[in-house]
Amino acid sequence: MSSLFLVPDNFSQLSAALASGRWVVACLCAAWCDVCKQYRPGFDALAAQYPQHQFVWIDIEDQADLVGDLDVENFPTILIQKDDIVAFYGTMMPEPRLIARMMEAQLTRSEDELRREASSTPERQKWQTECNLIARLDEVS
Repeated sequence: MSSLFLVPDNFSQLSAALASGRWVVACLCAAWCDVCKQYRPGFDALAAQYPQHQFVWIDIEDQADLVGDLDVENFPTILIQKDDIVAFYGTMMPEPRLIARMMEAQLTRSEDELRREASSTPERQKWQTECNLIARLDEVS
């Protein structure tokens, strides 16, 4: 199983994954980015390794309406979310094993722990309002 390449026709699939309580791991990249092109097979391999979670590839230019004014400083930028909680948002080295380690750390946390951490710093609080995929999908629907 490879990651979902996000286009407007499958926004509902991403919404359903979020509504069902599945973890969503999104990679924000660009078609012109050589690092992204090289990284994609490893990201797809992670999707195959973790089929219970939804992996999604979001081209920031093709999906500019959805991405909006998200701060994408470099590629790849990773967003990890469960329900309405953004557990991580930021640039990572293009090493799939790093995402796997980040995911494993998040998977062990209870919802209460995730919510506490989500409100623990101004940066994480900002993620909840600005990076939340549920809210972003609602805005473009």
